[in-house]
Amino acid sequence: MESIWTKTASLPQFPPLEGDLKTDILVIGGGITGLLCTWMLRRRGTDCALIEAGRLCGGTTGYTTAKITSQHGLIYHRLVREFGVDAARLYWQAQEAALGKYRELCREIDCDFQEKDNFVYSLDKRAELENEMEALERIGAPARFVRELPLPFPTLGAVCFPRQGQFHPLKFLAALAGDLPAYEHTRALEWAPGAVRTERGTIRAEKVIVATHFPFITNHGGYFLKLYQHRSYVLALENGPDMGGMYVDTSKTGMSFRNYGDLLLLGGGGHRTGKKGGGWRELERMARRYYPHAKEAGRWAAQDCMSLDGAPYVGQYSRRTPGLYTASGFNKWGMTGAMAAAELLTDLVLGRDNQHQQIYTPSRTILRPQLAANMLESAVNLLTPTVPRCPHMGCALKYNAQEHTWDCPCHGSRFTEDGTVLDGPANGDKRM
Repeated sequence: MESIWTKTASLPQFPPLEGDLKTDILVIGGGITGLLCTWMLRRRGTDCALIEAGRLCGGTTGYTTAKITSQHGLIYHRLVREFGVDAARLYWQAQEAALGKYRELCREIDCDFQEKDNFVYSLDKRAELENEMEALERIGAPARFVRELPLPFPTLGAVCFPRQGQFHPLKFLAALAGDLPAYEHTRALEWAPGAVRTERGTIRAEKVIVATHFPFITNHGGYFLKLYQHRSYVLALENGPDMGGMYVDTSKTGMSFRNYGDLLLLGGGGHRTGKKGGGWRELERMARRYYPHAKEAGRWAAQDCMSLDGAPYVGQYSRRTPGLYTASGFNKWGMTGAMAAAELLTDLVLGRDNQHQQIYTPSRTILRPQLAANMLESAVNLLTPTVPRCPHMGCALKYNAQEHTWDCPCHGSRFTEDGTVLDGPANGDKRM
């Protein structure tokens, strides 16, 4: 399964790390967050290194829909309710700064960057759109309500953020990655203060950033409670219409739309990893119904970490781990999320103040309704007496017939049919 991004971009290759290494700052994970962190640290003259278990951008980064926007669903009403107006405004400002950084960099990088308006629409919840507009007015965001949309089905309107962006993520990252001190096919197995053990040696580092999508160190931070993973699917269609913008449903299982060149990227069919959902079949039905003359040019799927309260976890891994940092839980908005996280983490590891630290801290309260759902899912699948099992925490795996994989409904690890690990937090192959 290849995305249009992986088919049309070539990232530089790096050797595996053979033996030991000493560096000031180690970044674990070669997706967009890890690459941006390493690039920023190098720009500041820092001694750093990046390790990746497989190939750079071989995970979610290569299978995104690549929308660059500070509009993360209907997040701002929720942030105002959970954290207050000032914190919600800080979150928006951080995402706007990330969007601005992309605009600046993409002027020098040929990565098909385009400015597009972004729309979050609803099929049946007009009140949620109105509440979001009220929250956006309180924080000063220049949003507008739009009643008529060029979608193939009726809606109740949408909240629009003007002048957002879309691009080719791997062309962008290939331009940044060329001279980074990176090592591929180098899996981090274990962390201890000041050291990370790999398959072929030990890396000594004063500070470590874990940018592995789902944090893989299980005995700190409680991320197995704070995160779950969600899969979503994309069809690339020829002969589809030019939508003129980027569109996403308020529902986690709704449809999204954007164009890339002469292709329409139709997204949706989402579900919690390890559970049943519409998948590509739902998108195929959608395409047949609304775009009968369209032809499939590609398909792929992505996996996203979802936090308890809608905001990512970025900062010190836990209160008991000085020198260890992480970024996760971007809730499907990893483009601006990764840029904002990299800015924050770079400041933190270099001992600089950052006004956004408070809203992202991984040590904030976990007393949210989603916590109970995560705990119940884990309990049920830990007690299910079937094989195979996930090596992460022993949950029963479920077979995903559409993708021919074994998936963990507890924490989202995925494995090939023969047991090879595809997605973490599992750090090894499945158990029979």
